[in-house]
Amino acid sequence: MAGIEDLKILLSSMKPELDSREFVFCTFDNPLSMEAITNLTPIGTFREKEGLTLIITTDDALSNGIRFDTVYKLISLTVHSSLNAVGLTAAIATKLASKDISANVVAAYYHDHIFVQKEKAGQAMEAIMELQAESC
Repeated sequence: MAGIEDLKILLSSMKPELDSREFVFCTFDNPLSMEAITNLTPIGTFREKEGLTLIITTDDALSNGIRFDTVYKLISLTVHSSLNAVGLTAAIATKLASKDISANVVAAYYHDHIFVQKEKAGQAMEAIMELQAESC
């Protein structure tokens, strides 16, 4: 099933959902076993030359003694965006930047997901809803 590519349709039909959990980005410069990664239940991973980044819940990090810097909330745009869509990430990031909110975007097959600082999650939801209203 192909995702939507038209930016206007994406913006007007997105329904952002704020996840109740809190997340952290952590990095490991030494290889982790698949068992260790599975025990942490990451919702995202990315291997860079400097190390492995995992996106895990704050609870997982605390219970496993993993260091982290900032706590984030996850906003998922529940519109099936195509990986070939142009401008969605830019539109969201620009809107959030205008409110002094950082946007850490992860594009998955079906949806785009934005991690924002925990204390700015409410403002971020309002800004995204504002962007949606402006596009209708």
